[in-house]
Amino acid sequence: MSDLKVHSLTTGYGKVNVIRNISLEIAKGRCVALVGSNGAGKSTIVRAINGLLRTRAGSIEWGGQPIRTMRPSARTRAGIATVPEGRLLFPGCTVMENLIVAATWGDARTAREESLDYVYKLFPRLCERSHQIVGTLSGGEQQMVAIGRALMTKPQLLILDEPSIGLAPKVVAEIFEILGELTATGLSLLLVEQNVQLSLRSVDYGYVLRQGEIVVSGSSAELLDSPEVRKAYLGE
Repeated sequence: MSDLKVHSLTTGYGKVNVIRNISLEIAKGRCVALVGSNGAGKSTIVRAINGLLRTRAGSIEWGGQPIRTMRPSARTRAGIATVPEGRLLFPGCTVMENLIVAATWGDARTAREESLDYVYKLFPRLCERSHQIVGTLSGGEQQMVAIGRALMTKPQLLILDEPSIGLAPKVVAEIFEILGELTATGLSLLLVEQNVQLSLRSVDYGYVLRQGEIVVSGSSAELLDSPEVRKAYLGE
């Protein structure tokens, strides 16, 4: 059974359905990419999964249970954490304050010190800057804070919405290396990205989204070898 199963999902904004009849699955411990160009509907799918956007048709299951009507906060407590596009940090607060604010309830609160140590080991730079105001950090360091904040909730599934956007290639490589370490621990990962080649080289399985619909899916190797994907997204 998949940890997350999205079936025939349709939703959007106003009178417009941005995504139509979307189905995808993420099994426990798997790393999956959702890729496509800007405006394809990737972030709309993320908002539907984490509960920030009401669905219009279809179903979402987590651990075999329907969560379509579950509040966003309840989904986080159930183990789904999102690193949103643009990070959405508290720029006037310190690194530590941004991290601990995510661990104020239940198991996350009980394990807060342990989780904080874990985040600092993953991102030593954050430990060095724990008392620095987040708004003064570089973009890459802020992305590390955003990932760390999500990890503080003790997630089983981590969703990353455009984690590479606006970052230097060296920083992106560093962050993707950390993501590889996280999946090795058994954490499930949904990587939502415009950078098709980087994403597919970092995951087990991928879905390609175009104009609100899944047009092709398969193992990362299959998609990287697909003439359609290579022509449309890899410039070949």
